[in-house]
Amino acid sequence: MEKKIRVLVAKAGLDGHDRGAKVVASFFRDAGFEVIYSGLRQTPQMIVDTAIQEDVDVIAISMLSGAHMTIFPKVLDIMKKNGMDDVLLTGGGIMSEEDIKKLEEMGTGRLFGPGSSLTEAVEYIKDWYAKTRGAKES
Repeated sequence: MEKKIRVLVAKAGLDGHDRGAKVVASFFRDAGFEVIYSGLRQTPQMIVDTAIQEDVDVIAISMLSGAHMTIFPKVLDIMKKNGMDDVLLTGGGIMSEEDIKKLEEMGTGRLFGPGSSLTEAVEYIKDWYAKTRGAKES
């Protein structure tokens, strides 16, 4: 049996809008991922702690609050301190192309701004998994 990709869908900070995150979680589940949803108002530390506890392959953060330039770097830093080099940090929401580029240069995976396709996100995660985790398991 093929291992399911484990994805933590997280909502960080004071962003109280979770409809989009729930749509993403449902879409990911339908695509065959095993999804853990964090719930609202998670700190970067809480997100990483949950990722460790749940042994996820991917952390996907949904950001609509505009705090992405604070949250993503903090999550990356905590991930590095915990030796999570083999876990993908991705996400999406209301982010400018310029901010997306800066965050990707800092070490996040691909980020998805307004108008992005969920199918694209699923394919990106599957490709990443096949190239990194899949290679380790065979």
